[in-house]
Amino acid sequence: MKFRSVFDIIGPVMIGPSSSHTAGAARIGRAARTLFGRLPQRVTITLYGSFAKTYQGHGTDVALVGGLLDFDTDDERMVQALEIARESGVEVTFIESEEVADHPNTARLHLEDDQGDLEVTGISIGGGKMEIVELNGFELRLSGSAPALLVTHHDRYGAVAKVATVLANHRINIGYMQVSRKEKGLEALMIIETDQHVDDQVQQEISSLEDITGVTVF
Repeated sequence: MKFRSVFDIIGPVMIGPSSSHTAGAARIGRAARTLFGRLPQRVTITLYGSFAKTYQGHGTDVALVGGLLDFDTDDERMVQALEIARESGVEVTFIESEEVADHPNTARLHLEDDQGDLEVTGISIGGGKMEIVELNGFELRLSGSAPALLVTHHDRYGAVAKVATVLANHRINIGYMQVSRKEKGLEALMIIETDQHVDDQVQQEISSLEDITGVTVF
């Protein structure tokens, strides 16, 4: 195993006790908040594997909710996250699943409010790092280590090319792209990691394209 920095070995600056069960969990929650775009009114969190067995003792529940409140891993408010969520009107439900997940540190978060809902599955992979592995039923791999553009669209000929053309016109280079769909001809998702930030103007231009149903920068 190769380490890119000392932080890969000693972990992140954080409110403890565990980089995997606390810091990684906080980053899963914060990623879900970013993808949802706002503070949810209701959240159902299903925990699997090690998360389900030890989440209270390791503070995984507190960390996930702290992330949803947009707290960073070293935010001193993290320890009061459950109370702050209640005071903010956020209803949180935890479910301990006995289902065997692909990764032992897995959490599925279902965020809801009057405007809509979102389901995100994340895994904590050690050293405070995490990956989002599912979004509204789409399989993906999203770590947050690079700017990423998430584009939902109708599965139509030319949709990917149109988005790529907009990025090229703004001199934004694509480092990685993944396209997935639930079923041929229905809803699809592009995940595009870019070397440059995708600003609001570019997002709006992509949103206005035919067959594009949603644009999010992560």
